[in-house]
Formats: sequence, C-alpha cells, structure tokens
Amino acid sequence: MPSRPAVGSYASGTSGVPLLGDTIGDNFDRTVAAFGDRDALVDRPSGRRWSYRELGAEVDALASGLLELGIGKGDRVGIWAPNVPEWTVTQYATAKIGAILVTINPAYRSHELEYVLGQAGIRMLVAAEKFKTSDYAAMIADARPRCPGLEHVVLIGGEEWNSLLANGKTADPARLAEIAATLSADEPINIQYTSGTTGFPKGATLSHHNILNNGFFVGELCDYTEQDRICIPVPFYHCFGMVMGNLAATTHGAAMVIPAPSFEPKATLDAVQAERCTSLYGVPTMFIAELAEPGFASYDLSALRTGIMAGSPCPVEVMKQVIERMGMTGVSICYGMTETSPVSTQTRADDSIERRVSTVGRVGPHLEVKVVDPDTGQTVPRGTPGELCTRGYSVMLGYWEQPEKTAEVIDAARWMHTGDLAVMDDAGYVNITGRIKDMVIRGGENVYPREIEEFLYTHPDILDAQVIGVPDVKYGEELMAWVRMRDGAAPLTAESLREFCSGRLAHYKIPRYVHIVDEFPMTVTGKVRKVEMRERSISLLGLEDAAGVRHA
Repeated sequence: MPSRPAVGSYASGTSGVPLLGDTIGDNFDRTVAAFGDRDALVDRPSGRRWSYRELGAEVDALASGLLELGIGKGDRVGIWAPNVPEWTVTQYATAKIGAILVTINPAYRSHELEYVLGQAGIRMLVAAEKFKTSDYAAMIADARPRCPGLEHVVLIGGEEWNSLLANGKTADPARLAEIAATLSADEPINIQYTSGTTGFPKGATLSHHNILNNGFFVGELCDYTEQDRICIPVPFYHCFGMVMGNLAATTHGAAMVIPAPSFEPKATLDAVQAERCTSLYGVPTMFIAELAEPGFASYDLSALRTGIMAGSPCPVEVMKQVIERMGMTGVSICYGMTETSPVSTQTRADDSIERRVSTVGRVGPHLEVKVVDPDTGQTVPRGTPGELCTRGYSVMLGYWEQPEKTAEVIDAARWMHTGDLAVMDDAGYVNITGRIKDMVIRGGENVYPREIEEFLYTHPDILDAQVIGVPDVKYGEELMAWVRMRDGAAPLTAESLREFCSGRLAHYKIPRYVHIVDEFPMTVTGKVRKVEMRERSISLLGLEDAAGVRHA
C-alpha cells in the first residue's frame, strides 16, 4: 500500500455562524435596541455607569457634535488617553459618522505624537489633559506648531468636550441617520500604529468589517451573551482593548467594565469582585501581578468563568494557575497582530488543558492560516517549522499611505506574512516558536529594535548600536543595547542611557541592559548575528532561568 503524502500546514476555520456585513454603528444600534436596559459600560474609578440605552444616547450626542464641528466621513480623529469611558464613547461616535479613529499609545512622547499627527493627517485630536507623569496638554502644545493639519484639540472633560456633547444633543438626529446610510462596512474606520522596522511606526488601517467581525468571533469562542461582564484592564488604544474587549462586548450585549485608567492589579481584582465579572483579560504580566497581589486569596472571584490571555507568549505555569486559582476554567489564549484585527488563532473552552496551555489554538472562524518555508513560500508539512501566514476578513486594508510597506507583508493572494515562526500539528493546533524579524514583545508591547537603534544613533558618544530582546520572567522579554562607543567617550551605563532616553522614548522602549563592545558578532556576509548576541547575553546576564520558562 503506497504511503500517503504528508499533510500540508494549512487550515481554514469553518463556521455555521455567518460573517457580519454591517457597520459598527448599525451593529451597535441593534444591540442598544435589544438590550437597552442592561449595563453597557461601568467605570470603576469615577463610579459612572451607562445602560446600553444611555450609552447609545451619549454616542449619538458626540457623533452629532462632531458633525456640527465639520468632522465627517474619512476625516482622521486621533485619541490619546488612558482607559476612560470617553475613549469608548469616541470609538463608537467616530464609527457612526465614518471618521477614522487613530488610536495613539498613551505612553508616547511629543516626538512620537508629532509623527503620528502628521503621518495620519489628523484633523482633530481628543486627549486626556494629563495622566500620571504624562502632561498631554503640554506635549500637544509643543507638537502643534509643526502639525498644520491639526485643526481641533479637545481635552476630555474640558470646555470643548462639554460643548461637543451639548451641541450634539440639540442637533437634528435625522442627519446622523442620513450619514449612516452612506457608510460601507469595507471602508476604513481605524488606524493603529505599530512600531516600524525603519525607525517609524506604520499605521495599520482597519475597516468596520475587519474589527467588527474579529471582535464578534472572539466573543463567540468565549461563549459571550448579554449575561457576561468583561473586565478590561488592557489598553483601549490597542486591538486587545477596543476590539477583543469593547467590540466583543457590544456585539453580544455584554457589559464593559473599566477597572482603572491603566493596569493596577488590586483595582482589577476589586472590579472583578464588585461587578461580578465573568471574563477577565490580560497579558501574562498582568495575570502574574494579580496572582501575586497581597490578599489575593480573600477576593471573591467566583463569577469568573472565562477570559483571554494574549499579547505575548503565555507561560504554561501561569496559565495553569489562572485556571486553578482564579477559576477561569474557560480561559482562552489568542494569537494575532494589529495587522490582522488582531486574532488569527484561539484556543477553545473544550480544548484539553495541555493544548490550552501549550499552543495558541486553532484558526478562527472564516479565516485561513498556513505555515510556509520563508525562502520558497511553499507550504511545509505538518510538524515542520516555517513562517505563519493568515488570510481572510481580518487582514488589514494596508499601512496608511505606505503601499510599498504593505506589499512587503501582504502578498498578491492577500496572505498576511506575520514574520512569526510557527509549527502546526496534525490536529491544526499552532505553536509559535520564534520570530523571523527581530521584534521584541515586552509585556504585550511590540517593540522593533531598529526604531530604538535609530534613536540611539543620536547620542553623541555612540558610534553604533544594536538592540535585542533578552528573556525576562516578568515581561517575557526585556531590551538590551549592545553599543560601540566613539574614541575617547566616557563609558555608558544603563542609568545614563535611561536618562538620555527618558522623556524622548516611551518607557517600554528604553533598554534595561547595556553592553559595551568593540565589535558585533557578524556573519561572513557582514550581517549582525543577533541570535548569537542573544545567546551570549543570556549567559552574560545570568538569565538562564528566565530563558527556560515554557510558553505556548
């Protein structure tokens, strides 16, 4: 009997549930009509809460206010704030009028803000006045003279914000309905910036269809209904918060619970207990911090049944503790990237514990994944490592006004090349084994070393710099800079480098470790061997234990 040929590493996600074909605004209106009296949004820090009917009225008021101000379809509206209710209201209000929401990382500093304002052509910026050590108003004032396209700045809770809502409440509601009728689900609705390998972030441009469906199907695989209450400590500016959190909730009539403006383990546990949350989100570092919180055992987390751990490799032992100690028996691991709205694979509640703690699951409904040889592009047999590619409704429209960069990652057949190395087993489960690119994932934040290297070149004493990721128990990875100094320069320390970067780079992009060298390890063709640098750094820093932590 002849042997059967090896099965290729390809899988498609079948589903008896059809894709949603409507806009975010239309879908939200249907939820408001169906679940008007149920909790929609709860903000623990301020004590404010909205039913779906109340949230719908607030969203419509802001949407009408934006129209009155002259903001309309295709205009870019930036939002720069931590997790506050106004962020969510802005998300749905801009979607209702077809304005493109540009989500800006709250950790950005003025030079990063200035780049995004210019590259996206932002007409209006909605921002917090300040948060913790970030004086957003001052940084906006600093950047604004160099951003002539920025016409309006509205500080949340300020006079302009209140005027927008007041004007919207007195506007003719028929205009909003007229605008809704002109919108298409395939039009862009969101730009999310990802760190760039060339030193500048790229704006992944996503449509209603992209993110509405991804949020919906992530929620379907978590078995969400209007009875669920989702605790969202992950940032709204990222797909994890605004798609897997907000859109997963509103497509199912579930409640969104904001525990704090930024992650605080105690506030998160307090919110889960007080609001009887059924689902909790987080990157692994968040769950680690919650499990280590003093008094953890005294919290009543009995309402929890599910949740999502994603954003960076998930340590197997942490996943097991989340199931056993937090009662999240249905917890799911998701894998994805901003460019794919974001989720491509997800574990299911009925998967075995072993698969749920050691893989990133199977392909999502209505999506395709394959693992290919990075050199030839040919699909490899099951069990063979290669580059993970994904295709389907979730793949972004492209990088905003960067067609060349788009063509580098989306091929002619619309496959998104993730740059991640993966293995697919015989049952279609995927394991992420590494990255073709040298991207570092620090605590759920994607960091491209090239961007930091470009910045380090501005240091007067640095001749050359290479940045790598090294293992870290808390964050998954930390940044390390290998540096060649100019002749006669004073030795550089991690402290002095941190001081140079502080206020100019987002905190998560600042290298924790510095290693001074005379030369970098190179290949025979003159390329820097970052793999060797990482191996040597693990030994140099004594990080063997961190490197040995198992991840899905």
